[in-house]
Amino acid sequence: MDKSFSETYLNFQQVTWDTLKEAINDTLFMTIISMLIVFVLGLLLGLLLYSLGRKHSAARSILYGLVSILSNIFRSTPFMILMVLIIPFTKALVGTMLGAKAAIPALVLSAAPFYARLVEIAFREVDSGVLEAADSMGASYFQTIYKVLIPESLPALISGLTVTSVSMIGFTAMAGAIGAGGLGALAWQEGYQRGNYTVTLVATVIILIIVFIVQGVGDFLTKRTDKR
Repeated sequence: MDKSFSETYLNFQQVTWDTLKEAINDTLFMTIISMLIVFVLGLLLGLLLYSLGRKHSAARSILYGLVSILSNIFRSTPFMILMVLIIPFTKALVGTMLGAKAAIPALVLSAAPFYARLVEIAFREVDSGVLEAADSMGASYFQTIYKVLIPESLPALISGLTVTSVSMIGFTAMAGAIGAGGLGALAWQEGYQRGNYTVTLVATVIILIIVFIVQGVGDFLTKRTDKR
């Protein structure tokens, strides 16, 4: 039985290391580029949700509801379905529906609303007394945001970004199954479909290592920025 297991899962001659290196680069490219965009869009969208929800009025309530509905639609749609639905948009934007670049629009549309909700929650948890003190000292709206709101919620923002990044890595693996490349495509096409289970195992282990690194860095930064 041990021999059968080693032949099935530990036959490293089945691994094409140049292909594996390219798959790692594609996964890192999709994750890093998408997360940079998600961070900016999620922060802005989360701030918009927070600002609209903070002051109660009919117009703000309607706008908050509309933004909230759009956000919920994109973050609730299963990623693979979303990726298929926006193929015309993706092709118009990046010129192709295959490869690592083609996965980025779907990754952003799926993850940005999710992170925006985490940003909104982080902002809502900031002590209202601190915000009132800033207002009483004559701070403008934007001064309150970047001098009080963001610094006070920074640990939660980093924690939310870490959770989103880990989810993003999982999304890149799913994107690989429908032509985006990366470790997901390697595990599915070169591994499972061809019966090369060593390739699938190696790709899975590397994905887990990337997740552990991201989670570790995120936890470290969260603790360093937490003033409590």
